[in-house]
Amino acid sequence: MTQSSSRSSYTNTGRVGRAKRRLAPRLIVRIGVFRALADRNYRIYAQGNVISMVGTWVQRVAVGWLTWELTGSTMWLGLMAFAELLPTVVIGPFAGEIADRFNRLRLFKISQILAMTQSGLLFILTATNMITIELLFVLTLYLGAVYGFAQPVRLALIPSLIRRSDMHAAIACNSLLFNIARFVGPVLAGLVIVSWGIAPAFAINMATFCALLYAATLLRPREDQIDPKQSSGVFESIRDGIKYAIQNHAIRTTLILFAFTATFGRPFAELLPGFSVDVFQRGALGLAWLTSSVGLGSIVAGIYLSQRRSTEGLRQLVVLNTGLFGLSLIALVATDWFWLAILSVAVAGFAMTICAVGAQSLIQDAVDGAMRGRVLSLYGLAFRAGVALGSVIIGAVAADFGLPWPVGLAALACVAAAIFVRIGTRNA
Repeated sequence: MTQSSSRSSYTNTGRVGRAKRRLAPRLIVRIGVFRALADRNYRIYAQGNVISMVGTWVQRVAVGWLTWELTGSTMWLGLMAFAELLPTVVIGPFAGEIADRFNRLRLFKISQILAMTQSGLLFILTATNMITIELLFVLTLYLGAVYGFAQPVRLALIPSLIRRSDMHAAIACNSLLFNIARFVGPVLAGLVIVSWGIAPAFAINMATFCALLYAATLLRPREDQIDPKQSSGVFESIRDGIKYAIQNHAIRTTLILFAFTATFGRPFAELLPGFSVDVFQRGALGLAWLTSSVGLGSIVAGIYLSQRRSTEGLRQLVVLNTGLFGLSLIALVATDWFWLAILSVAVAGFAMTICAVGAQSLIQDAVDGAMRGRVLSLYGLAFRAGVALGSVIIGAVAADFGLPWPVGLAALACVAAAIFVRIGTRNA
């Protein structure tokens, strides 16, 4: 080899090395999850939150299975979902107003302590065989009140933990971590329930709250856009938030479509214990498989959304996945083959996450910072109240006619909504 060719080879090798070094940061920047996690505040929050969310899903599966063991009723499954989600209707708007007036991090810590208390009570009552369906309902109602307060506070807190340019990445990352927990939590719950019973599942959730509370003590949020000296009263302030959301076309249309999806599509997840036992005869492990498959589909959706750098084209994507959500649920109720049901709920999890995260991203992008808590409380209201209403109605109908018919009709409603909005968008 000549000296010149050797020098050329060395130069080419150097160029390749420099290109690789430039490529790695570009890939990291492109992958929104890593872009969001590069921020210290958000990274600390995410680490504590994902641990706590695993515990939340362990408890959610345990509550569903305990409800089924105590009653064997789809009506009660719907009522439990109703009890957890309904308090948002009353508490959510007030929580949003409070989040725009007081320190959001302090409010967040208080809400997590209150939720941890509920897990502790469930553990004690179940371990001592004192639990009844009535006590479970009351404690679930209590947790719903806590969540109704916590959700708008948490959603309003996140923007103070991340740069505005990375907001969409943080929302997608939060959804991805939530759905990783949705995948891991039910598997863990199934193993715990089969091996040791239901009570330890509640103890696990209680313990995981400690990780989130510790993380919260390490957070140093950027300045919140709050107004502790608002001249208007509480009810007038809530009215201003509702008026703002109605007058903003982007926020109004997003909230309406999301509320429709939450009411008619999302309740299927609360009824999975009934599908596992009545339709597929698979028991607690079957429930874990179904719930984790929803989570797996949602993880894929979260990874996909994390690649997006902006909300451009996101509205059309939400509409498309509203239709896909309905079609996947039609496939679920049309089959008696368990593994096809697994695939169907995975697709449903994907579409459901696109709809939920897409709607939140569109709202966060459009809302004024001083109105963030109140408007996001309406997003939480659309989600939680919609699921509560849908769950109790579908559960009640299923008690008389079985699960496939009401879930199938609700799925058709999602498809119809997607077609209606799509046609309306084209004609606009």
